[in-house]
Amino acid sequence: MARLSRPPSLLASPPPRLAAAPVDRQSRDRVRDAQPWRQWYKTARWQKLRWSVLRRDLFTCQRCKRVEPDSSQLVADHKVRHGGVEAMFWAIGNLWTLCKPCHDSWKQRLERAAGGAAGRVGGPSIEG
Repeated sequence: MARLSRPPSLLASPPPRLAAAPVDRQSRDRVRDAQPWRQWYKTARWQKLRWSVLRRDLFTCQRCKRVEPDSSQLVADHKVRHGGVEAMFWAIGNLWTLCKPCHDSWKQRLERAAGGAAGRVGGPSIEG
C-alpha cells in the first residue's frame, strides 16, 4: 500500500522577524575583558595614574562638580576612547575624573547615542 503524503499547506508562512537579538551582557563583557589592554587597568602604573588624575581634579567630578571624598566612587575616565592605543591609554591629558553616577549614566548614554562614534580614537572629545 502506498504511503499517503501530507498535502501542501494553503497558509503562507509568516515572514521571518528581523528584530535585533537581545544583548547578552555576560557575552559582551567576556569579549570586552578578553582585550589585552583590559589588563592595563590591573597594573600599579594605572593605579598611580588614576590617583594622579583624582588629585589633579581635586576629587571633583568634572561634569556635575560634585566633590566626592570616597575615591572608590570616582572614575578616572578617558575623554576620548583609546581603543587599545597605548599612548592614548596612558596620556594623562586624555583622562578626567567622573563620579560613578555620571560615568555610568551620562557618559554611557552619550557613547551609545553616538553609536560609538564619539570618543573613538581620533574622534571628537566627550567633554561637556
